[in-house]
Amino acid sequence: MVSFDHQHGILHVAGDEDATTVSRRRRPLSSALRATRDVSVDLSDLRFADPTLMLDLAVLAQRLRKRGSTLRLRGPQPQVRFLIEQMGLDRQPAVQLETTP
Repeated sequence: MVSFDHQHGILHVAGDEDATTVSRRRRPLSSALRATRDVSVDLSDLRFADPTLMLDLAVLAQRLRKRGSTLRLRGPQPQVRFLIEQMGLDRQPAVQLETTP
């Protein structure tokens, strides 16, 4: 499940996200594109993701970057962090991956 909080600029991603949930992500991602600030992505409740989510987040980051904004990835579980790093999302210029101690 993906939702966007306009007031705080937070994209909340929870549960399982894969190719079968792409169409349900479109509206919240479109809303995030209209944000007038940096966008934080709360991944703390995301249990599983496949590369389609990482690609969607990469596109969002590229579009935000064109406006001078940043995409902040917060609280990914280890398996999600691994996918972020494997896909190279954390190396995109407009992406900041929260580091946890």
